[in-house]
Amino acid sequence: MTDFLVKRFVKDYEDIEKVSVRTAYGVLASLTGIFCNVFLFLVKGSIGLLLQSLSVLADAFNNLSDAGSSIVGLVGVKMASKPADKEHPFGHGRIEYIAALVVAFLVLEIGFTFFKEAIGKIRDPQEMNFQMVSVVILILSIGVKLWLGLFNRKLGKRIDSKVMLATATDAMGDVVTTSATIASLLIFHFTGWNVDGIVGLAVSLIVMWAGIGIARDTLEPLIGEPVTPEEYDRISQFVEGYDGIVGSHDLIVHNYGPGRSMASIHAEVPNDVDIETSHEIIDRIERDSIKNLGIFLVIHMDPVETRDEKVIETRHKLEQILEALDPKVSIHDFRMVSGKDQNNLIFDMVVPFEYDEKKQEELKKSVVKLLKLTGENYQCVITMERSYVGR
Repeated sequence: MTDFLVKRFVKDYEDIEKVSVRTAYGVLASLTGIFCNVFLFLVKGSIGLLLQSLSVLADAFNNLSDAGSSIVGLVGVKMASKPADKEHPFGHGRIEYIAALVVAFLVLEIGFTFFKEAIGKIRDPQEMNFQMVSVVILILSIGVKLWLGLFNRKLGKRIDSKVMLATATDAMGDVVTTSATIASLLIFHFTGWNVDGIVGLAVSLIVMWAGIGIARDTLEPLIGEPVTPEEYDRISQFVEGYDGIVGSHDLIVHNYGPGRSMASIHAEVPNDVDIETSHEIIDRIERDSIKNLGIFLVIHMDPVETRDEKVIETRHKLEQILEALDPKVSIHDFRMVSGKDQNNLIFDMVVPFEYDEKKQEELKKSVVKLLKLTGENYQCVITMERSYVGR
């Protein structure tokens, strides 16, 4: 069913890097959510009025509020698709994260409401009435909500949409809530035990925890998160795949919304190649990055030694020392200035972000000590850097 809807309503559905395609996915998910929730509201509301059942009517209006979450998602993806302008030169993509954050607060609000009601029912248990029609309606609701949650989760993962994943979590929370309601009704019917308040308390905590999880996942890209190892490898391999590039480092990616990224990287080029030749290669990579990766890439050019055997051997020796000392540490911008009495080794050492100054200083001293054990008169000028790659 999901694939049928995507193929029917999303043009060029496989080209998920295009903003227009992402927007079409978002509109489809939001309209589907609105339709399903309004359908449940009408069915439950009609039967609730016929049966004069307050619980069924309450559940109906809960579905109507869920339709509101889908409307928030619809507005979010439409606003996020707006093109860049003078005030927002990198586009409006982060609005999608804000929409997901609004959904997170809606989930938290629902969870907190359930929490207060559950506490009240524990203190003052209310009389329960078992009606098979109510159970059938709740089972119908579970079926629709389960499909809707899986639908949003599948599309959300396909296009990496925070607001769709938030809506999926909201739907799955409704599945848990309604299932717990059915369980408490059945327990009361067969045993006479009124556990509605206790079950409601447990469900409210689950719903609030889900809301916190949505908020956390949404805030991370808004605040700024490290590039993933997979994305780091993808961009680095793309850059290093061009003739004339011998290595890369210092990749930093800035997220301006799903599918909207700007990055900077240092590309290593042979120091004996004409600078205009290397610059032409760099320009070509930057142009191709926008077309092939969808990333606005800014490249800094670093000349490195590729022919001097002594320099290459010394760098290899240093890399072996670091591999044995700490495999998480790497170096770049290596230069060797040979003098009459000593050789100066100048390089940058990259350490994991969590290494504090004390740990960095210990590493630096260990490297210097191990280099001296080689018998060569090395003097090191080391610049410490922290990695921006997530682990």
